[in-house]
Formats: sequence, structure tokens, C-alpha cells
Amino acid sequence: MIVVDANILFPLFVDVDPSPQVHALFDFDRQWRTEPFALIELSNILATYERLGLLTKRAVHEALESATEFLTPNLVAVSNDEALEIAMEHKISGYDARYITVAQKLEQLLVTQDKRLRKAVPDRTISLADAINE
Repeated sequence: MIVVDANILFPLFVDVDPSPQVHALFDFDRQWRTEPFALIELSNILATYERLGLLTKRAVHEALESATEFLTPNLVAVSNDEALEIAMEHKISGYDARYITVAQKLEQLLVTQDKRLRKAVPDRTISLADAINE
């Protein structure tokens, strides 16, 4: 089982760097868990790519549909209070705290490319490169 945030999910559904590494992680373990908020973040990233002309509207909708289908049975919701406590404890955003809370609940590391988050919560996070090499 792997806990991931939106910056790991996005390259699984859209061919961007670091897609090869994300697909290697997926090949290693296909049981990914995340917080429902990941779909909101993913929607935001997709809308930005469409607005910049990097993806078509059709590609954006297909990516979101695929992600929703893949993630829905694997979503782990956390309470706002739990996430808020984690955010305050580690001085991180409420968004990031949702992912950290999932990782804590499942007693797993969060795979993330967010260097600031890894620095703030080193005992509960791991980089994509390190996750692939473990």
C-alpha cells in the first residue's frame, strides 16, 4: 500500500515528467491510497494545463474520469479537526496535512515530490526516487 498526494497522482494520468518514475512506482505497488481532496487538487492542475494550452478539454476530462475511477475505492477521508491539528503541529498547509493524516492513519509514508513537506514531516514522507528504490 502506498499513500500519495496530487503531485504523484497527476503524472499517472497525464504524460508529464516524472511519469516514468510514477509508473515504476505504480508497477511496484498498485494499491494507492489518498485523501478525497486529491481529486480537487488534481482538477485544479488539469484546469491549469488546459488553460495554458498544454492539454485539450477532452484530455482533461478523460484524465479526471480515469483518476476518479481509480481512486474512488481507495480514498481515505480524514476529519477537518485531525488535519487542522497536523497542520498546526508541523506548520504545514491544511491541504498537505490531509495527506499526512492519511499516512499516519494507515501507518505508511506519504510519497511526495514536495520538498518543503518532506522537510517539515520527514518521519511520515518519502520522495518518489526513494520510494522506487526501496
